[in-house]
Amino acid sequence: MILTMDLIDETNEVTEKGQQLVESILQFAAKKETIEEGTELSVTFVDNKRIQEINKEYRNKDSATDVISFALEEMGEEEVEIIGAEMPRMLGDIIISIERTKEQAEEYGHSFDRELGFLALHGFLHLLGYDHMTEEDEKVMFSRQKEILGEYGLSREG
Repeated sequence: MILTMDLIDETNEVTEKGQQLVESILQFAAKKETIEEGTELSVTFVDNKRIQEINKEYRNKDSATDVISFALEEMGEEEVEIIGAEMPRMLGDIIISIERTKEQAEEYGHSFDRELGFLALHGFLHLLGYDHMTEEDEKVMFSRQKEILGEYGLSREG
């Protein structure tokens, strides 16, 4: 296991199978992205109300969204990088709205599991520095997402 993950289900709605899927796809993606052993992150499952609060507080967007990532490795102004020989790499936090996951699975005509896996992977890639703010970056990120999902076996039909 490359990643050490904390999975927190604030909704009490994510099944053991769903949590295993998230862990499995993120471990798979970590291997594909050559992440070092012992890297840590957390994944929290919330409802629309909670993700809207987080989105408003941290991104000044007063709306519910599907997934938010907080990368701990992004250095802000006046932040000092702490380098320790024995410290594990901390990627950050992924927060997924389970309500939005259900809504989008229905809207896109695929399974809840496929949407959950997609959102977890999308958040994970953000933690690694992928983004979709420009058309060029979007092509890179979305093609990487599609590639990993395909190799994992979680296609749009899934």
